[in-house]
Amino acid sequence: MRFATRLVLGTLVVLVLTTVVLVATAERSLRGDLREDVTRALEREARLVRQALPEDPAQRQALLVRMARENDSRITLVGRDGRVVADSDIPLDSVRFVESHAGRPEVRDALGGRVGVATRSSASVGRDLIYVAVPGGPGVVRVAASPRQVEDIMDRARRAMLGAAALALALGAVLALVAGRSIARPLTALSSTARAIAAGAPPRFPRSGIPDIDTLVQALRQMHQQLADRFEELRRAESSSAALVESMVEGVIAADARGQVVIANTAARRLLGYGAEQPLPGLAELFRSKPAREVVDAVLAGGLVQNRQLEMDQRAYLVSARPLADGGAVLVLHDTTELRRLEAVRRDFVANVSHELKTPLTSISGYAETLLGEHGDAGPDDTTARFLETILNNARRMQRLVDDLLDLSRIESGRWQPEPTDADVAATAREAWAGLADRAAERGVRLELDVAPEAARVHADPDALCQVLINFLDNALRYSPDGGAIRCLARPEGAGVAVRVSDQGPGIGREHLARIFERFYRADPSRSRAEGGTGLGLAIVKHLVEAHGGRVGADSQLGSGTTVSAWFPDA
Repeated sequence: MRFATRLVLGTLVVLVLTTVVLVATAERSLRGDLREDVTRALEREARLVRQALPEDPAQRQALLVRMARENDSRITLVGRDGRVVADSDIPLDSVRFVESHAGRPEVRDALGGRVGVATRSSASVGRDLIYVAVPGGPGVVRVAASPRQVEDIMDRARRAMLGAAALALALGAVLALVAGRSIARPLTALSSTARAIAAGAPPRFPRSGIPDIDTLVQALRQMHQQLADRFEELRRAESSSAALVESMVEGVIAADARGQVVIANTAARRLLGYGAEQPLPGLAELFRSKPAREVVDAVLAGGLVQNRQLEMDQRAYLVSARPLADGGAVLVLHDTTELRRLEAVRRDFVANVSHELKTPLTSISGYAETLLGEHGDAGPDDTTARFLETILNNARRMQRLVDDLLDLSRIESGRWQPEPTDADVAATAREAWAGLADRAAERGVRLELDVAPEAARVHADPDALCQVLINFLDNALRYSPDGGAIRCLARPEGAGVAVRVSDQGPGIGREHLARIFERFYRADPSRSRAEGGTGLGLAIVKHLVEAHGGRVGADSQLGSGTTVSAWFPDA
């Protein structure tokens, strides 16, 4: 095929594209110019109305009606409070029923001293209008006109442009057909095939007998097959992802790089109070709570937010947010209100039951001690004395459990707050060990203190620090072998001090380490009960240390002892 023939066909394509671009550009430019002319005319009319306004309301209404009829427009007077004072399309006695216009954008701009312009459907008269408002009169003078005249001019201009374009295309088509009819037919068919592929319809691939075009047809056929396969994979993946997100009980919100919400599952809409079809605002305006907006700002800035507790609309949420690679973000909201309520019920129940148990347990212990004292001279085979001693030991054990429950409830409820000072670690450790010294001496267990000079003092509540060490040392003593040693170390660590207690006991399995600070959790339940532990000591330690802004930890290997630690930050 000769180059000249292809050149003619290329010229036709360029002509088509040029014509389309010119028509679209001319139409857009003309529409913009016409709207600008209408806006300027309405502004002039509004200023004329402002100058001609009489003081008498009845005369004002008559003036508005006359000028609106002459100019085929609608004129409205709005007071400074946003209430409509007069309107050419509404009788004067009905004006007071019109809703406030203070929120209309053009009125808001005019009340601010600027010329306001807006286009929308009028709720009062039920048709689309172009609004122009200027400050003056009772507050704002607003003139509105239908954009129909602009559309009429556009229709006439469009017909003229399309006619000229059709004529130009017809001439170009004749030339192109004359010059390259043999190649135009298969190219046209190929163009139809491409459009069918783009529209998702079954394409028909032509055969032209021209090697270059047949090669292009084959490549197009392969591309269509590959696109169909990939689109099917994408549809399956999208369907699976959408079903997964919709099935989640947590609210999931995804936003693009501009902060516009692109995904919000049913749970998220329910948590935020939006209906299934109700449009969502941008991510920055989605939340009314300041802490929630801080989370949004942080994630949009590229930060990662993990398990942030928030209060919104008297409900509690656990929020996690992660930035996306394209600049967007994903937020996950979990409603924890019911969990918090149940937790509060549990704490209240434990506190109330513990208070109720404390008095009868004290009485049981007192009576058991009194009766046991009366049998002090009884022999080892005295059944009554043995029973009384069993009653007394179990009552004391229950008292310890009740005391620990009350302490834990007081800490969890926030009724206790630490009063940190510079506490002496070594002195506090000796004080904590003093209460265990008799038990340790019976078994030959000794305490080894190793406090670094720069960690000699820790910023913590002295009573809390003492209770932490008592629980650490008591656990270490309980599991230490006879004749063993318990080591208490204090070392600077980061921006704080770490206090560690190590024993030479049997150790704890790795699967238990993550849970030993939970209430009532025992790695070896049978031995813990035999030793008289309550299962609350380490849970209390965890709450005490975290109340200081610190953290707890544990490290152990079976047969090599256990090390528990508490880290307190510097002041």
